[in-house]
Amino acid sequence: MTFQPQIVQLSPESLIKEFFQQSAGDWRSQRRYYTLGDGEVQEVVSFITVRFLEQGNEELIKLAHLHEMEDETALTCGALTTWESNYNRPSAKQSKGSTVFGVLGIELYRDRGFSTTKPIIAQYSMRDPKTMCLRTEYSGNLFEEEIKLIGTQYRTRQTIISRAGEEQMIGQYLEKRS
Repeated sequence: MTFQPQIVQLSPESLIKEFFQQSAGDWRSQRRYYTLGDGEVQEVVSFITVRFLEQGNEELIKLAHLHEMEDETALTCGALTTWESNYNRPSAKQSKGSTVFGVLGIELYRDRGFSTTKPIIAQYSMRDPKTMCLRTEYSGNLFEEEIKLIGTQYRTRQTIISRAGEEQMIGQYLEKRS
């Protein structure tokens, strides 16, 4: 008898669902933002909570309404992320907030963006089951982000923000489960 391995092709939606499930929990995030034009470095420590959302969850239904979707249960899964951030350098300040992510196909619907409170849509891809890449454009800016799960206790993130085809800022993050 000959063994023939089966190759299983996972859909982007099933990969991102698993990614969000594995990301659920509490994280301590150490971030550095590098402004490329003037060389300014901003350091931030954030406490982040990620909650996985199943299809039909109330938060996803609200997000579908915000994006004026006909089917309020169209978003197949998502995540609710809350944060509390402390900016250390160059000046101390605090911020806190939340954002909701919802998945439909290869689009990631959000109730707000990185630098806007307006609803946005990002394109996502899964480089592998542990690495999600996002591409978001609004207000003349392009945000490219990679989030990678490292084992079960760590995540790395990198964000590149560009305007008019020129990179403006790079954010690098190391996140540890808390």
